[in-house]
Amino acid sequence: MGLWLVDADVLARSRFVVSPLIETVAALGVLSDERPEPWQRPWLARHLTAYRARLAADPVARVWVGSVLRTRWMPDFVGMPPRPGENSFDQELARLRATPADVAHADIAVSCQGVLPAPLAVPDVAERVGDLLAWVWERAVEPDWPRRARIFEADMVSRIHLMGRQGWATAVEDLIPQLRWLGDGRLRINGSDRPARDLTGAELLFVPSSARRGWVAWDLPERYAVIYPASGLLAEPRLEAPPALGRLLGSTRAGLLARLEPPLSTSQLAALTGLGVGTVGDHLKVLLDARLVARRRSGASVLYYRTGLGEQLVAEPRPV
Repeated sequence: MGLWLVDADVLARSRFVVSPLIETVAALGVLSDERPEPWQRPWLARHLTAYRARLAADPVARVWVGSVLRTRWMPDFVGMPPRPGENSFDQELARLRATPADVAHADIAVSCQGVLPAPLAVPDVAERVGDLLAWVWERAVEPDWPRRARIFEADMVSRIHLMGRQGWATAVEDLIPQLRWLGDGRLRINGSDRPARDLTGAELLFVPSSARRGWVAWDLPERYAVIYPASGLLAEPRLEAPPALGRLLGSTRAGLLARLEPPLSTSQLAALTGLGVGTVGDHLKVLLDARLVARRRSGASVLYYRTGLGEQLVAEPRPV
């Protein structure tokens, strides 16, 4: 069983962060996925032809996708969590490109069950992988990054809100399939038969992404991360407004009211619904005036949440 030993200090310092490089790695996985999620298909259709042409012209990239991305273990030098001060894709990518050849080769071999594919045994393999990721970022991720970042922010806010209400274990229990808090400072990350890792003094990060399945990563010995799919907020809301509420308030306002679990900002609601920020703001003002929602500040954001009356309106109607 793969265990991380996490003491109270590590838990107290743990945090959610966004990583452009990790999201680009996840997007590369989506481009090579034969079973994309329904919400990913429009984006995939826009980029798939160019992506396949890019692979056809680059044998290293083609073998990387065909041999490494299809394994169950992401090479360490590719999936590392961001370091303090790395606030952009270029900063994260520069660190990846600087990986020594022997380190990159060893990481790839671990992913490929001890065998380094011959086309990846080149001395500049980290640079070549970096070139592929730079292409994916520039062509397919960067134009959509503001929207993705808002969606990930919404996911992080929801996790933090859940953590405050139900505890740390509940907030992380469904991040990736085998991740479980076992108590007594033990976090199970997978079912592998590996020695437990002691995270005392290290930083523990949680990174949302668009990946179908997540992975764990580390930058030894200071930093560990759980990269997890944020698909729950990219899909349709779990709570739908009752039809009668839609007739009363209008479908858009009723839908926004139903979305407010957990509390969300105007920009997060815009990202999740596809509406303009101004449109969302106008609807929220009406809901505020009707005392169906209230608002509070959280850091730099203003979060909206349902009042008691708003909760009653979105609740399932009781039979008479």
